Amino acid sequence: MSIEDNYPVRLSVERPERFDRSQVFLRLLILIAISIVAAFAWLLTLAYLALPIAAAAFISRDGADKFRTATAPRLRRWLHWVVAFDSYFTFLSDRMPTEKPEETATFEVTLGGQPTTGSALMRLLTSIPSAFVLALLSIAATITAFVAGVFILLREDYPDALYRFHLGVVRWGARLLAYHSSLVDAYPPFDLDMGDNPGTRTPQPSNA
Repeated sequence: MSIEDNYPVRLSVERPERFDRSQVFLRLLILIAISIVAAFAWLLTLAYLALPIAAAAFISRDGADKFRTATAPRLRRWLHWVVAFDSYFTFLSDRMPTEKPEETATFEVTLGGQPTTGSALMRLLTSIPSAFVLALLSIAATITAFVAGVFILLREDYPDALYRFHLGVVRWGARLLAYHSSLVDAYPPFDLDMGDNPGTRTPQPSNA
């Protein structure tokens, strides 16, 4: 049984039958542009700090019930965009999320718990262990993304083991984002879930 059956955050991405070589160059150009206009580490730090603080501010203003029914769905939608872009840049999908993130990745969050201002702010500390492991995994995923890009240029596909590893890293990040934003109470499991779920396909062997 996949851990996705038990955890309230679920992610799936439909793998293309053949990856588009031109998308490799598009990703590269976008990443170069990002590195020019902003310090990427600074942006990640800002996002890490901003999510719990914003959640705490909304909970303090509106209360837990209104946060769950009004604010949390909007926040979940914004996180869907983040996860969709992550899926695109890690070569899980060739669909850039320009209009609808659900066209790139399925991101489901079962909202729950009784968040408080204090519990939201505490996630600045409690998220650190999971965020540290995710940072290490992301370094590995960045390196293997270059390997995947080379395979796609040569074969229009890349090894299933790498695809599953990238899927596991993006799932880890998606669960941490939901927890870090007080959308769920359950702590993200320390489990690199690389299993199948609806929305992924069994890769077909290349004819090359």
